[in-house]
Amino acid sequence: MANKIETSLIDPLFNSLQKERFVTIASIDYETGSPNVSAISWVYAPDTNRILFAIDQKSRIVDNIKKHPAIVLNLIANESTYSINGNAHIKEDQLENIPLKLSLIELGISEVRDVMFYGSRISSEPQYDKTYDEKAAAKLDKQVLQAMKDKG
Repeated sequence: MANKIETSLIDPLFNSLQKERFVTIASIDYETGSPNVSAISWVYAPDTNRILFAIDQKSRIVDNIKKHPAIVLNLIANESTYSINGNAHIKEDQLENIPLKLSLIELGISEVRDVMFYGSRISSEPQYDKTYDEKAAAKLDKQVLQAMKDKG
C-alpha cells in the first residue's frame, strides 16, 4: 500500500531496527546546500518515535546535521521502501568504550511514509558483507549496538 503516512514506526519497521542493517541517510550538505546521501549500518530504534545511529565523527553527515537538522532515513523492510523524516541532533560527540571515534545521532521521527511504487513489493532486502576481519567486525558491531542501547 504505497504512500501510507504514519507519525511513528510501525511494528515491522521498529522490529527491523533492533539490529544492524543497511539504510541510507539523506541530509542537506552544509557547504553546497544540495542533497547528500550516505549509506550506514549502525542503526537502532529505542522506541517507535526515535532512531539512533552511530557514524564516524569525521563523517560529512555530522557537519550537515549541525547546520541543517532535517534528514531522511531510507529503510527497505517489510517488503517495501520507507522514507523516515525528522530532525536529527548529535546526542553524543563520542561514544565511550568504542575503539573508533563515533558520534551518536538521534533522529526524532515526524513522518514515516511508504514510498514504494504502485503495484510492487521488495522481494529481497539488501545484504552486505564486512570486508575486514570477521571476528573484529562482529566484536565492534556488538559494542556499538550495546552502546546505542545503553544511550537510548
